[in-house]
Amino acid sequence: MGREAKSIKINKAFFIGIGITLIIAMVAKLFSSIPFLSIMGQLVIAIIIGMIWSATIGVSQQYQHGISFSSKKLLRVGIIFLGMRLNLADIYHAGFNVFFLALINILFALFVVYGLSRLFGVDKKLGLLTACGTAICGAAAVVAIAPQVKANDDETAIGVATIAILGTLFTLVYTFLYPIMDLTSKGYGVFTGGTLHEIAHVIAAAEPGGNNAVDLAVIVKLTRVALLVPIALCIGFFVQRGEKNQSKRKFSMSSIPWFIIGFLGMSGIHTLGIFPEQIASIFVLVAYLLIAMAMAGLGLNIDIKTFRKLGVRPFAAGLIGSILLSILGYVLVYVFHLNV
Repeated sequence: MGREAKSIKINKAFFIGIGITLIIAMVAKLFSSIPFLSIMGQLVIAIIIGMIWSATIGVSQQYQHGISFSSKKLLRVGIIFLGMRLNLADIYHAGFNVFFLALINILFALFVVYGLSRLFGVDKKLGLLTACGTAICGAAAVVAIAPQVKANDDETAIGVATIAILGTLFTLVYTFLYPIMDLTSKGYGVFTGGTLHEIAHVIAAAEPGGNNAVDLAVIVKLTRVALLVPIALCIGFFVQRGEKNQSKRKFSMSSIPWFIIGFLGMSGIHTLGIFPEQIASIFVLVAYLLIAMAMAGLGLNIDIKTFRKLGVRPFAAGLIGSILLSILGYVLVYVFHLNV
């Protein structure tokens, strides 16, 4: 009887841990509807609330298993469901110029931000997370790449927080600069979608350009999101290849990032129109809730002292890289004749 009681107590603590991340995710969703906070988006707000909770209230050790479940297992389900946001047909109809622009921006940001990170003495894993978050799709890219490079929770949380701050900062800058950028609605949409970090940042920054700018910005951004799959696979391959004694290890099916494959599979389902848009929207809503719960879990586990110690140099690398990416993205809009 004592063993059964202990088991019930453990299970209760497990679900309470998950419940804490759910509460934070739902509060983050409410906050993200506030005009200024909408720039940051639900995911970013969730990790900030988690960090504040950890620093003030604290989290009992007995709840850690449930919190860890949210930040790892539910995260993967969320990324799979997020594939329902991506319609590959939209990317195709946008044209090859948009695709090549997105690809060039991604490769440029990856190499530049990672190179700067290493130059500034940032650990390889954290440098890769910062580079991927800048280049591809913000927090979602960071948490998707983290298992591939075997980053710990501190590194993942710092990567997410760094990209969150940078994305919010550049969103505000773009909004103020739009009137003097000499870009058409289409050109500005392509520019924001090709250079900003989160989808929330892209939508917020493109809004001054009108509905056409927002629509194009989202398409370009989702083109970058689609490239998350091959990039994650390539990074995972090279990281594993570089590990010591890799030649002595046998290939393991567990090394395949199935959740990334699932993301692409859901994108294919959405593209084929198997589910109506209303159902697809529900999948996306649940995806953001699950990923927000994962962000909350990361925030709850982050050590503020560790963030202060490790966060400054990747932020500097991300800042310089983002500035250079913005300049390149602006130039490419004219090179590919997209400012029409």
